[in-house]
Amino acid sequence: MSIVEVKVPQLSESVAEATMLTWKKKAGEAVAIDEILIEIETDKVVLEVPAPAAGVLAEIVAGDGATVVADQLIAKIDTAGKASAAAPAAAPAASAPAAAPVAAAAATGGSKSDVAMPAAAKLLADNNLKIGDVAGSGKDGRVTKGDVLGAVAAGATAKPAPAAVVPVAAARPALAQVAAPVSAPDLGDRPEQRVPMSRLRARIAERLLQSQGTNAILTTFNEVNMAPVMEMRKKFQDAFTKEHGVKIGFMSFFVKAAVHALKKFPVLNASVDGNDILYHGYFDIGIAVGSPRGLVVPILRNADQMSFADIEKKIAEYGKKAQEGKLGIEEMTGGTFSISNGGTFGSMLSTPIINPPQSAILGVHATKDRAVVENGQIVVRPMNYLAMSYDHRIIDGREAVLGLVAMKEALEDPSRLLFDI
Repeated sequence: MSIVEVKVPQLSESVAEATMLTWKKKAGEAVAIDEILIEIETDKVVLEVPAPAAGVLAEIVAGDGATVVADQLIAKIDTAGKASAAAPAAAPAASAPAAAPVAAAAATGGSKSDVAMPAAAKLLADNNLKIGDVAGSGKDGRVTKGDVLGAVAAGATAKPAPAAVVPVAAARPALAQVAAPVSAPDLGDRPEQRVPMSRLRARIAERLLQSQGTNAILTTFNEVNMAPVMEMRKKFQDAFTKEHGVKIGFMSFFVKAAVHALKKFPVLNASVDGNDILYHGYFDIGIAVGSPRGLVVPILRNADQMSFADIEKKIAEYGKKAQEGKLGIEEMTGGTFSISNGGTFGSMLSTPIINPPQSAILGVHATKDRAVVENGQIVVRPMNYLAMSYDHRIIDGREAVLGLVAMKEALEDPSRLLFDI
């Protein structure tokens, strides 16, 4: 037997722990070299753990949901072993979200009504019961939590299933699931589901509270006529796409306009460090991106040196990585100013929260036709409402308002961006 250890990859200096997600292989199954065995979630990114060698997954040391640290042993691979015909189950989950309603008819040959609500499904599993062991009283015969509790009280329990062969010391749960109380009321057709926060979601919550608690946040607003930008995009879109292989979006204009304003008012690009103000001589712009696991903010490094095409390509790359959960820690570390585009989801106005340790953030919204007054006449223009939240500890209203006006002017006359005026 030749054993190769599988360990947690190195984490960022600011990340102390990570959470195991779901093993993609069971103990006893064959694995190929570089095959992804499990994903590990930190408070910033999700890391893939590939198999360091081909062979058989001999042992899972840290199960689903376990809390782990960098370089910790999580599994062993036997490079000389052969896969067993009936591989034992993977290590039990230390903390996993309640499953969606379980349809057992397909697996058991039961009727269409053989369905358990999420809380009921968990109780069934906890008591080693099958869905057919409990009569359902919910809508369409669904098995509710109350049905399972009643069956358990009546003695309809089976013998406990043998535990998976995993060292006891390996189970170190990250987020212990709250057990359902025995006296829980029957919710009937009003099901509830208790799901632990992911590390990313918990970190987002922590940082938002930190921002609200430590920054003196104020927000200033302005409106922008987006017609000049839209006309420029329309005029050059085909040639731009043919030349660079990517379309011109609004975000590249917003990034360019933001950098333009930050150069005029450097304090908007600064941050608080104790009793000092740290002025940054570079422009690393964070772009808020939605992902299945929550909001992430990858960074455009040296945005002032990037072309429109560079910005559009990098944003597209970050968007794809965010959806696939493949953003790296280094891609989300740092940043001197952020932009959040709620308009993607239809937002008309918002007050964005500063992303610490930054001191300002720009919120952009949906562009809609609005009736506005120009030269005493009511006309229809595509308007976008900008909102810039700033830390009033170091940024006065004058710099904040004039900075937002500089962005507005750059967007309403994009040629200013060419001549830096």
